[in-house]
Amino acid sequence: MTKKQEKIWTGNVRDAALNILMAVEKQQAYSNLLLHQTIEKYEIDDKDRALLTELTYGTLQYKMTLDYYLEPFIKGKLDDWVKQLLRLSLYQIHYLSRIPDHAAVNEAVNIAKRRGHKGISGAVNGILRSILREGVRSTEEIKDELERLSIETSHPLWMVKRFESEYGFETTAKMLKENNEQPVTTLRVNLFKRTVDQVLHLLTQEGYVVARSEVIPECIYLFNGQAAKTTAFQNGFVTIQDESSMIPAYALQAEPGMTVLDMCSAPGGKTTHIAEKMRNTGKLIAMDIHEHKLKLVKENATRLGFDFIETVQMDGRKSSEAYAAESFDRILVDAPCSGLGVMKRKPDIKYTKHEKDFASLKPIQMNLLDEAYKLLKRDGLLVYSTCTVDREENEGTTKLFLEAHPDMELQSFPDVIKNIKEQEQEGMLQLFPQDLRSDGFFVAIFKKR
Repeated sequence: MTKKQEKIWTGNVRDAALNILMAVEKQQAYSNLLLHQTIEKYEIDDKDRALLTELTYGTLQYKMTLDYYLEPFIKGKLDDWVKQLLRLSLYQIHYLSRIPDHAAVNEAVNIAKRRGHKGISGAVNGILRSILREGVRSTEEIKDELERLSIETSHPLWMVKRFESEYGFETTAKMLKENNEQPVTTLRVNLFKRTVDQVLHLLTQEGYVVARSEVIPECIYLFNGQAAKTTAFQNGFVTIQDESSMIPAYALQAEPGMTVLDMCSAPGGKTTHIAEKMRNTGKLIAMDIHEHKLKLVKENATRLGFDFIETVQMDGRKSSEAYAAESFDRILVDAPCSGLGVMKRKPDIKYTKHEKDFASLKPIQMNLLDEAYKLLKRDGLLVYSTCTVDREENEGTTKLFLEAHPDMELQSFPDVIKNIKEQEQEGMLQLFPQDLRSDGFFVAIFKKR
């Protein structure tokens, strides 16, 4: 948050949301980080925190839809902050039934007065009251079904076309609609310290609403409150992790006493899950290119009670320079990717990614896998995972890797995740956001003959 934005802070949740939206738009800032910083800096209480989160993410998620609705009512050019204010206000009017329309309009006018001049506040008032009188136009006016889906779900047209060509219209439509749903917080129970039943009991006793996952045995859904403030989190009984991203540790099938490498480990969710499967015994290397991110891995490991994880700052593409050939039983390559599976949690990704970005990702993914191949023992397992739903990054990279290394074979998934095995195809598992109501995720298991 800039000094100028701090001066404007009034303790008003809508002002705070507007600051975040402006920073995301102008500085390509990450909405989730800004939201967290704002909540911490101004010690926003739980009730206002929930509203701030909803206003920020909701306005971002439906940005293109809101612009479509606003377009007929805007005459002439508006300052960027005024357009953001109109989006924010229309989101409340159109999508949030619990906020009275007049309250949303009055708040918008007051913000416009504080930030601008009388003419701007009059324009904001006029536009919003015209919308209340006339209503917004229907998306049925858009004849092309892909363009209509793009506007209705607020995803760029290139992205809609790409997904539709890869997965068909029905799957694409479900995925894009799910991306605009509010994500549920998921916790992974640290079975090294407590059982799932013990943690469920503890959370319930503290007044949290929780449920057990039917897919991942140690996954718990948390429906209220802040996970990081629970006794279970503070004592290292749980960690905050999306359900989809719990699958790679199962796919890796690491056991106590093994030598394991997590090549792109930060912030440590998967690393500590692997550590739990290894019962804190053996050798586990957590590698990452960024030193500051490795601090998060160390913090997570310490909180959860794992003392055998060795953190190493290194570009995974050079890892064979530091370790002997065929020296690891298991290797996880959770590769850098486009992140198109996590748009529910990071809606700004929709507007910052471009189709040309994909060309630069595949060489990185392939280089990491090639290095992992050199370090993997015979009969060892290599798991490739991404948090994207792009077929080229997932199946495309997998097939390229297999062509380059004929002694690598895809392996079936272990039975413990049998509830989702119907999504598996030839040792590759593509999960869409609508499958588990979580992140889109891809996992492939390779064995070295």
